[in-house]
Amino acid sequence: MPAVSPAKLVDAILHAIQRSGGSGFYMSEKPAIHPREFLIQYGEDTISLWVYIWTLTHGGRRSLQDEYRIQMTSVSSPLSTTPSGHTVLLGYHAESDMFAGFDIDRHLTFTVGSPSVQIDIGTIHTAVGDGLAFSQKNNEEIVVGIRPDQFLNYVLNAVSLHEYGVDLPTYSLLLKAAQLEEIKPQEMEPLAQERQRIVESVSRYARESSFRRQVMDAYGNRCAVTRAQLNLVDAAHIVPVKAQGTDDVSNGIALSPTIHRAYDNSLIYLDTRYYMRLNDQKVGELKSQRLEDGLDDLQGYLDSQIHLPANRADWPDPKLIGRANKLRRIKGYY
Repeated sequence: MPAVSPAKLVDAILHAIQRSGGSGFYMSEKPAIHPREFLIQYGEDTISLWVYIWTLTHGGRRSLQDEYRIQMTSVSSPLSTTPSGHTVLLGYHAESDMFAGFDIDRHLTFTVGSPSVQIDIGTIHTAVGDGLAFSQKNNEEIVVGIRPDQFLNYVLNAVSLHEYGVDLPTYSLLLKAAQLEEIKPQEMEPLAQERQRIVESVSRYARESSFRRQVMDAYGNRCAVTRAQLNLVDAAHIVPVKAQGTDDVSNGIALSPTIHRAYDNSLIYLDTRYYMRLNDQKVGELKSQRLEDGLDDLQGYLDSQIHLPANRADWPDPKLIGRANKLRRIKGYY
């Protein structure tokens, strides 16, 4: 496999940042540089990310057909790391649009030449289905296969994943978390608090990512209200997770960001006939504050049935709609 161009590597990272729920900005002067510097907006957080990345290519040994590697060219030992953010060491497998994550702390210093770092391609293949996949090399280094929608999950937890993944009980639970398997409290109890935190973090992000993918697939990446796509659509919960809402598709709806904000702030609500409506109480509050400009434009998208998934099993559950409206104090639901 030929090396991927520097510009394509940068684009792949920016795409992965977006797929995993963030907004990315490339801060380096040019694409062919190490490390590549990114700024990420993720929720309320602004994150500095430095990336060392090369194309994953076959290792070249006939006896090891599944061995792939990166060759760390054009860098000097020791590698520089960001003083105020995250630094990661990655490989990119262009054929599958997947990443490999290596333990940068083990590779900060190296001998002169073009040192290589290996991964079994099976780890990449497993991550295609599971989002994250883990394998342990002979030197006990944990390497991680990363699907683009799990990119920020990896970046934010990379240090702990590589550090604690060597521990067998932690490693086993990380595998279960990545595969969305149930983890019972008694399985977590033997772990130290920090190891519990990393398992919980990976599990939570894996569930969020799975929910986002399923809702986007169900709605064809289209806002249920405006019908717009433009790769600017969110997967919104009908009943919030913090209010004991589930990550089932029937508790989800695809909404563009402005519509999502309007829904979360109860300016609009979904009724049990699948019509999106204005909340008269909130409209009154806006008018009293002289903040009603734009209501007419918003109204133009409302009072008609929303765009619904092709599979009826993925439609919003009317019971969840009613519960959400009760929680939001929508007139007629409490």
